[in-house]
Amino acid sequence: MDGTLILALLVGYLFGSIPFGLLLTRMSGKGDIREIGSGNIGATNVLRTGSKGLAVATLLLDAAKGTAAVILAQQLWPDSAAVNFAAAGAMIGHLYPAWLRFKGGKGVATFLGVLAPLLPIAALVYVIVWVGLLVILRISSVAGMTAAASAPVTAAILGEQALFPMLLGFALLVIWKHGENIRRLAKGEEPRLGSAK
Repeated sequence: MDGTLILALLVGYLFGSIPFGLLLTRMSGKGDIREIGSGNIGATNVLRTGSKGLAVATLLLDAAKGTAAVILAQQLWPDSAAVNFAAAGAMIGHLYPAWLRFKGGKGVATFLGVLAPLLPIAALVYVIVWVGLLVILRISSVAGMTAAASAPVTAAILGEQALFPMLLGFALLVIWKHGENIRRLAKGEEPRLGSAK
């Protein structure tokens, strides 16, 4: 593999692996987010600390690190292959951060972050699907997985053949990381946002 591609992948990984949910909850005195609720470091679990502000900040920062990785790669290496490797690195870093024994988040916000500079129209569709389903169903996992699945579909509709395989891979990773949620959904046990569970 070309050295530039490896470097782009590593840069993306470093950005993606910053565990904002863990850092924010610790700094605010909420303890270790991995010992709360589902143990996940993402915004939905941060919300279980009772702080909507921290949850929103986690969501925005998890998205921003994906965007930052892609934009930096676009500036350093205008070549599309390096940019895609940086995007992949950011996703992998968030999902499997080395410093947390490869136990990271589920990737919904970071996927949106990498998507925004790569394919803005798909990012807009992603937000509409995500927020729309959150409002209608109030089930975070369903909204997140459906939003992730919308990205490769939108890319295919727009004829973005170069981006489609990568976005499909990202969507499948997000769905894979929601395995426990899918099992709870099948049993009718997945909690809704704002519920007592």
